[in-house]
Amino acid sequence: MTEGTTSAAAEGADTLTRLEQEGEIAADYLEGLLDIADLDGDIDMDVEADRAAVSIISDAGSRDLQKLVGHDGEVLEALQELTRLAVHRETGDRSRLMLDIAGYRAKKRAELSELGAKAAAEVKSTGEPVKLKPMTPFERKVVHDAVKSAGLRSESEGEEPQRFVVVLPA
Repeated sequence: MTEGTTSAAAEGADTLTRLEQEGEIAADYLEGLLDIADLDGDIDMDVEADRAAVSIISDAGSRDLQKLVGHDGEVLEALQELTRLAVHRETGDRSRLMLDIAGYRAKKRAELSELGAKAAAEVKSTGEPVKLKPMTPFERKVVHDAVKSAGLRSESEGEEPQRFVVVLPA
């Protein structure tokens, strides 16, 4: 192994350790939140795409957890920001942690990937750009990834909260 390879491996291990620490801090914070709200849920931690990923899941029907998702994931987004702030308070570093509750984000990711693929297919067949409805940053990222994997390009336009994706011909 060369010196560059060794330091890259060490840096990767440091990053993984830091992301696992973020997950642990987030899990502790969310456990406290669940206790205060008197909600049942298990915390699952992982590292995905160079960011900590924390999920709250429940076997006892996710109806109670739906309160933590809210309408169109609004409560989930707010809880994610609060959890990121809790991690920041402990580590001093900005967190890109992703929070999922009752599988909401995973389901949304699948729907958005399909939307991106359909928009890309429409652009390929008509040759005309397609503008999608306004989306959150998470939603736009998923659509951009789906369009890219379909071999096309996309851009975000507009100002928050009315920012939207435009799928462009090749």
